Amino acid sequence: MSDNEAQELVEIRKKLKTMLVENLSLEDVNPDDIKADEPLFGEGLGLDSLDAVEIVVMLQRNFGLEVKDMNKGREIFYSIDTLAKYVYDHTKASPES
Repeated sequence: MSDNEAQELVEIRKKLKTMLVENLSLEDVNPDDIKADEPLFGEGLGLDSLDAVEIVVMLQRNFGLEVKDMNKGREIFYSIDTLAKYVYDHTKASPES
């Protein structure tokens, strides 16, 4: 991974953390306190299925991305790292285009 790619992922992670706190009304959570590899659901950040729906809407609104397969969504929504990687991979123009 190049330095540029790494920097873009850092920026995406930062943006996602802020969006999660703002869009999911996580009042007692500071975006900087969310660990990139911490699970977002269950014992990690403690999000639930309604939050997953909000994340889908957030991805559509902010990045133009759709997650239709919720089985795939479980992998994508596992952590900030997996979410950022998905956003990074799917908002880049493919080399063929």
